[in-house]
Amino acid sequence: MTDRIDEIALERFGFATLRPGQREAIEAVLEGRDTVAIMSTGSGKTAIYQIAGQLLEGATVVVSPLIALQRDQVEGEDDAAVLNSTLSRSAREAVFEEASDGELEYVLLAPEQLAKEAVLDRLREADVSLLVVDEAHCVSEWGHDFRPDYLALADVAERLGRPPILALTATATPPVREDVVEVLGLCDPAIVIRGFDRPNIHLAVEHFRDADDKRRALLDAVVAAEPPGIVYVATKKATEEVAAELRERGVRAEAYHGGLGARRRDEVHEAFMQDGTVDVVVATIAFGMGVDKPDVRWVFHHDVSASVDAYYQEVGRAGRDGEPARAVLFYRPEDLGLRRFFAGGVVDRAAMERVARVLAVAGRPVDPADVLAELDLSKTKLATAVHRLEEAGFLEVGDDGRVRAIGREDDLDGAVEQAARAEEDRHAFDRSRVEMMRAYAEERRGCRRAFVLGYFGEAFDPPCGACDLCDEGLGEDGPASEEAMGFAVGQRVDHGAWGAGTIGRIEGDQLTVVFDSVGYKTLDAGLVAERGLLERLDGC
Repeated sequence: MTDRIDEIALERFGFATLRPGQREAIEAVLEGRDTVAIMSTGSGKTAIYQIAGQLLEGATVVVSPLIALQRDQVEGEDDAAVLNSTLSRSAREAVFEEASDGELEYVLLAPEQLAKEAVLDRLREADVSLLVVDEAHCVSEWGHDFRPDYLALADVAERLGRPPILALTATATPPVREDVVEVLGLCDPAIVIRGFDRPNIHLAVEHFRDADDKRRALLDAVVAAEPPGIVYVATKKATEEVAAELRERGVRAEAYHGGLGARRRDEVHEAFMQDGTVDVVVATIAFGMGVDKPDVRWVFHHDVSASVDAYYQEVGRAGRDGEPARAVLFYRPEDLGLRRFFAGGVVDRAAMERVARVLAVAGRPVDPADVLAELDLSKTKLATAVHRLEEAGFLEVGDDGRVRAIGREDDLDGAVEQAARAEEDRHAFDRSRVEMMRAYAEERRGCRRAFVLGYFGEAFDPPCGACDLCDEGLGEDGPASEEAMGFAVGQRVDHGAWGAGTIGRIEGDQLTVVFDSVGYKTLDAGLVAERGLLERLDGC
């Protein structure tokens, strides 16, 4: 089988050698094991299912969150097709027929497509041999890009005959990893984790007090930089403004955001990825997943990201060819206000109660669309409320997607309270991640690479030689370390009030721990040892 893997890799995909982690994950899939592959951006996660799919009988179904991402992954492949809302009825039917006839090896689709009974019925005819969940961190409510539609994928797998599941992601902190396993219902999965370090990307932060000074500095940096590159901003309005100002300076720049029409987004994507007529894309995070352009030389952030997870995934779009690349954050402390605002958005107790009462009064399974119409909630807020109330045992989501109350009326208040507490925990976690992003931006004494890798639970011995702080000679002498008071980076621990967590960073006598439920906390190592605040969970 090892020889066949190598043959397929070379003959079909042109890979002379496999990268670290790829073979291990492919072999686990071929053994019929559920597998989680956590590998850095640009490390070749897609090749895992591409090669494994060629060696398995039956179709490979790939759940992929964005149409652009789906399109890029099937381009030039005769035995791969996309199944999404842009297809005509006849085109969709052709995909189903080719899949059931064995002419298609890969069928890529968004998770919302799998909520349709007709789609599942037709896919069952294709004898699915592997279910791939791409961008698997989207399944976790603790992830930086949580998508409620991903919560149904465990049930989807069962209804497809429960093929092996391959979960792929480039960013997964320890609580997210555990969530991926639990929510997808993985059975004794093989966990393949390869280093998050991207040593060819130079990390830097430039500090500003005045917003206009920051904007000018970013524009100057883009004009001086070798293209192609990506500028990330926080709002749709800012993408248009920055792109226009760059064009005035002679840069071939275009804006990209979720408010653009699908055709315009496709045009910008194609011009940047293939045509070479756009050198710089100024984008919100809508432009990201699926951007597999190997020669992006830099990623500049005009605005701070929502979390270190998001930031590292965004900068990981640079230097995928292994050549030197740069990631620069243009930072003002005031920029964090917008991120704190976004992190504070929560489905409140009143909305939870309204959803619970409507379903309790109905006394039967209800289509979520009917609840939306009655309560005037967004689809996302309704999905979150249903998820919370289902966790609390008050609601049940049927195979057909309809929702019914299963709790008694006198259980309603308690279930709503439990659901509201869980929602607040989630947003406390989000707020703590904003604070970790602040800590990264304001780091002055250590190594930025050690900070980032520690955030993901991976120890690193500075200096890295490829960040602004190490350039100034601060990385080696900084206080970041791998051990303190017997605790080590990456170690699992338990706190009496905050539960289980992972040591993410040790700075002098300070421990930063990411707790699975409440997020990031910084503790004094001496006090922890003196009072026994943390219990080691060795082997967990």
